[in-house]
Amino acid sequence: MSLKDFSHEQIQNMSMIELASLILLDEKKAIHFKDIFNKLADLRGYSEEEKQATIAQFYTDLNVDGRFITIGENMWGLKRWYPVEQMDEEVTNAPKKKKKAKKKEEANESEEEENLDITDDEMEIFDEDFDIDEDLDELDEDFDEDFDDDEEFEDSEEEEEEEK
Repeated sequence: MSLKDFSHEQIQNMSMIELASLILLDEKKAIHFKDIFNKLADLRGYSEEEKQATIAQFYTDLNVDGRFITIGENMWGLKRWYPVEQMDEEVTNAPKKKKKAKKKEEANESEEEENLDITDDEMEIFDEDFDIDEDLDELDEDFDEDFDDDEEFEDSEEEEEEEK
């Protein structure tokens, strides 16, 4: 059915999604989102405040409803118009970064690298404070001594039990 077949009262009682479907059927081609919404708002007699209050919900409903498809650049059509192969959205290239921004970024990175450089003097202090190999050797020797003491203690306990 065409929009012309409906009374003003019937249009007021229809959901925005149903109206969008009828608008697209009348146009018989994909239409930009704002154009669909403006036609819908005109049919319903929305004020600017009502438009602002309903546009986000309408966009959400359009995305969620399975009858509609975006074909790129915010152009919307009915899904049944397009074969499966044609349903892929147009992929737009991401905007390229400007060269100046890249140069600034490289300059910032080199400054950060300079700040991270460690001098030989600082490295010697670091080595002296954290001589891990020596600390590990000492801990290993201490552990071995404690372990040997435990074995001797256990051996003496076993001998005492055998004597009893």
